Amino acid sequence: MLTQAQEQIIETTAPVVAEHLDAITQRFYPLMFERYPEVASLFNQAHQQDGGQPRALASAILAYVQLRQTPETARATLETVVNKHVSLDIQPEQYPIVGECLMAAIAEVLGDAVTPEVADAWTALYNELAGLLIELEEQRYQQFENRPGGWRGTRRFRIAATHQESRVIRSFILEPEDGGPVAEHLPGQYIGVRLEIDGKPVYRHYSLSDVPNGKSYRLSIKRESQGLASRHFHDRLDVGDSIELLPPAGELTLARGDEPLLLISGGVGQTPLLPMARQALAEGRHVTYVHAAIDAEHHAFAEALESLARQHPQTLTTVTVHEQGEAADYQGRVNQALLEACLPDSARCYFVGPHGFMDAVNQGLAHLGVPETHRHYEYFGPAKALSAA
Repeated sequence: MLTQAQEQIIETTAPVVAEHLDAITQRFYPLMFERYPEVASLFNQAHQQDGGQPRALASAILAYVQLRQTPETARATLETVVNKHVSLDIQPEQYPIVGECLMAAIAEVLGDAVTPEVADAWTALYNELAGLLIELEEQRYQQFENRPGGWRGTRRFRIAATHQESRVIRSFILEPEDGGPVAEHLPGQYIGVRLEIDGKPVYRHYSLSDVPNGKSYRLSIKRESQGLASRHFHDRLDVGDSIELLPPAGELTLARGDEPLLLISGGVGQTPLLPMARQALAEGRHVTYVHAAIDAEHHAFAEALESLARQHPQTLTTVTVHEQGEAADYQGRVNQALLEACLPDSARCYFVGPHGFMDAVNQGLAHLGVPETHRHYEYFGPAKALSAA
């Protein structure tokens, strides 16, 4: 617990730290990887290069500083961080590494402004945050381990089958090597994957693209031309090969209620929304499902959606949008006019896709009067606000 003097120092220096936080986080990661190279595998280096991971860390720190006086709000705000950490199996002994390197980065960037008293206050604040995250993550680890079919740490799964969903997206059906049951997940969640690529560990997150069945998980992965892990899945893994999985996580799940739903996806953004559509339809909810793709070759799960539409003719409406070709309902891109035509009254909206796509959808829905509480999205990668392009 911070002393009264430390609380005063945090209040006084927080604006200065906030002003230089981008520079601090940009320095923090290289410093940590230099001192502790063993932790580099936990981070997608592409997100280091484009600045996404440093911005996410800066946002989390600022959010905690602003909200720590209201613990319940702070816990809710940290939910995204907890989910990412659980799907990476982050452990308490890793937190001192982050604290050491974060304080070193603050000292480098702010120089003489970081007096011993200021350093002690910010160290105490970090330790408070770390303690809260460790507590929340341990709760999650225990909850999942105690579920039927749950586990702790990593568990080996074998690729039982694959299916090419589009020109660039392939599904992988994963069954546990131990033959035991598989813990259920919530439709919309993702799962942590640990790979060995050229002798080095690589961690990634992928959405679970089907509803739970107690026997297997399905990942549907887009092959990115520069994607280390996605190219490994597409080019080097096949039926019979094994990978390690970590617990499912993620807060993009259906809110309880009976409101109609508008689900909007771009490209591989379908992967969390398709199981959410299945869940909603099974519950009797009305679903309008809008999917945008480059063309018919890049349109995944078309047959699956057609089958769902036949099963639920009264409650499912599908709308397809292609940038090229004439195989879709609309040609071009999702825009506000299309959203207005598809938006049911009082709908709850979920959307996933490339960042620019989600930003446009979010702004369009806002202009149409959809309240923020009814606009839900998930960014593939470090979490950040849609307004921060």
